[in-house]
Amino acid sequence: MGRSPCCEKGHTYKGSWTREEDERLIAYIQAHGEGCWRSLPKAAGLLRCGKSCRLRWINYLRPDVKRGNFTDEEDELIIKFHSLLGNKWSIIAGRLPGRTDNDIKNHWNTHIKRKLVTRGIDPLTHRPVNEKAAIRTIDTVSSTAVLREDGRQKNQELNLELQISPPSLHPHPSQLGASKQQGVHL
Repeated sequence: MGRSPCCEKGHTYKGSWTREEDERLIAYIQAHGEGCWRSLPKAAGLLRCGKSCRLRWINYLRPDVKRGNFTDEEDELIIKFHSLLGNKWSIIAGRLPGRTDNDIKNHWNTHIKRKLVTRGIDPLTHRPVNEKAAIRTIDTVSSTAVLREDGRQKNQELNLELQISPPSLHPHPSQLGASKQQGVHL
């Protein structure tokens, strides 16, 4: 009922690509360009499915794919884009020429998250880790026991919503006007 399979499962190879398969795929794409990935394997003489060929080309064989370690500048860009976009790896990859979405995702999960934690920054929220602890402490205060009139304890939901955020480095425009009037320079 759904979509037909991309290939004949019985006649395809799975697993590691051989050097010969890589060379065939590169030669075919250089001669004919990227086209219909479903028909490419048969036309190129490969016993692989179209999806496998597409992923092999995009992630490993394209001539513009960068190999090797990420630079500190790339790390900082990934952190910046992740704070704005979240786990949208393909969008982030579009802003880092030569890096694939898969490479960026793997680098994030194996290196950058650890780097942020050692800096004291939560990799999900991009906020200081100890701010999270402060919020957790406030949450536990809201559910503490309260004494009833007869002296027994009862748990009561106090429904206190309090969030502590670090002071802004950029003053609000209304504060700028007041500070100029008072002769204070920022």
